[in-house]
Amino acid sequence: MRGAALRGAETAALGRRRAPTRADDRLSRAPARRAVTVQSPEMAELSRRRLCLGLGAALLAGCRKGQVDAEAPGLLIRGAQVYTEGGLREVDVRAVGGVIAALGAGLEARSGDEVIEARGLLALPGGIDPHVHLSAAAAPPADKDDFCDNYADGSRAALAGGVTTIGAMVFPGATARPIVDAVDRHSESARAQASVDVMLHPVVFEPGPDAVAALAELRARGHTSVKVFVVMAEFEARRAGFVELIREAGRRRMLPLLHCESHAINEAEIDRLMAAGRGSLRNYAESSPVASEVAAVREAIAIATTTGSPIYVVHLSSAQALDACRAARRRGVPIYVETRPMYLHHTRAAYARADGPLYVGQPPLREEADVAALWDGLARGRVDTIGSDHAPFRMADKLNPAATVREYKPGTPSLQMMLPMLFSEGVRRGRLGLDRFVAATSTNAARLFGLYPRKGALRVGADADITLWDPARRRRIEAAQLQSRAGYDINLGREVEGWPVYTVRRGEIAFADEQILAAPGSGELLVRGPHQPLA
Repeated sequence: MRGAALRGAETAALGRRRAPTRADDRLSRAPARRAVTVQSPEMAELSRRRLCLGLGAALLAGCRKGQVDAEAPGLLIRGAQVYTEGGLREVDVRAVGGVIAALGAGLEARSGDEVIEARGLLALPGGIDPHVHLSAAAAPPADKDDFCDNYADGSRAALAGGVTTIGAMVFPGATARPIVDAVDRHSESARAQASVDVMLHPVVFEPGPDAVAALAELRARGHTSVKVFVVMAEFEARRAGFVELIREAGRRRMLPLLHCESHAINEAEIDRLMAAGRGSLRNYAESSPVASEVAAVREAIAIATTTGSPIYVVHLSSAQALDACRAARRRGVPIYVETRPMYLHHTRAAYARADGPLYVGQPPLREEADVAALWDGLARGRVDTIGSDHAPFRMADKLNPAATVREYKPGTPSLQMMLPMLFSEGVRRGRLGLDRFVAATSTNAARLFGLYPRKGALRVGADADITLWDPARRRRIEAAQLQSRAGYDINLGREVEGWPVYTVRRGEIAFADEQILAAPGSGELLVRGPHQPLA
């Protein structure tokens, strides 16, 4: 295990955990000792002011007046090893009114407090999964072409996996204002259904004056990112328009997300495979070779270099593409890299299995050398974030025997097991330090998507988004655990060491004892600030 502090947490007593309880009234009536805060008063005030900027206009006035009463009852987490921005410390955490009111040793319970006895557990910032796909349907979607999880389903999967904030992709519809109307539709669904906090990433298929005008409105409403599919024919046909769209997004301090594969190369390879009678998904890896990803990444780098806009490459899969991003970053190009779980735990050999179509996503799985390069990139900070790219299609639709390399359901449900697998295979196996785990699963996404310091760190004034991990608990991934309506996970049967046992979202215990406790609609649609570059 890496890190002396984490080793100390592991060797702490790991007895049976107490369930959340109401503090004894007699104890809570005793004079409370004031917390020894981790931050100086000046830093706490700065955090509070920055927090106000992230809360939105409706809460801004109250936040400025400091209406969160640190002496009021709330949630008290006692005895955990807490990961603050200075590292692990054995301190108590008090959350009041949804935010962290105090971090300190020996905090006393007050009347009405809910208490978690957390000795032997790690308290880490709530996970942020910046890349998920969910249906905006009010009921569980029945259309086989839609994702089978809506915001209620996705929220349950997130909370059970230690994730408190998700970033959902929003695809435009056929309306007069396709981008804005789609955001409105997903906003309504998120407010009604979500039990995690939600940020939205609008997708642009058609650049031009209308799309640029939509950027201005989205930015004003606190949606400070936009997604572009470099892999689609629309991009190749309208490159100049997309370059200007990305330039305008950067000027407004919005972050463009780019899906990087070459449409031309992929089409040529698909045509070749189909003509040769090799259209089975067993050959899926050949339909989008590494060269396709590298070509599109290099084009994205050229756009960032030309426009000065930052770019965020989603689900990067290969060592060569990562090398291109690393070289560009050395030259000062503002490029950020996300990978996803399937590229860390599986290779293209999976496509030869009978259930191989379950592993099909875009881009394809790669070789062992690519897996090793991505782990090394995470450990060295060359891969900035991990996003599940949760794309829940039903198993029967994924395993459709008529599917080919041209027609298939891309993606896999991976939101719930993303963090447990990363903790087990990364932190527990010594591939990742705890600092890199926290950065890749929370802090970096909070910065890049305009949520820091409200989210992404355990500090006074931040949202009380906290995941409590038992670093020694061993679990086997089983279908009965899964919250997604897809009903499967490509890691079924894997043994995981290290498990989220409590998920706290804005001071509310949202998941405990393997049960979802947060109600649908208790999540918040986030109003975000501008993109913040990583140091």
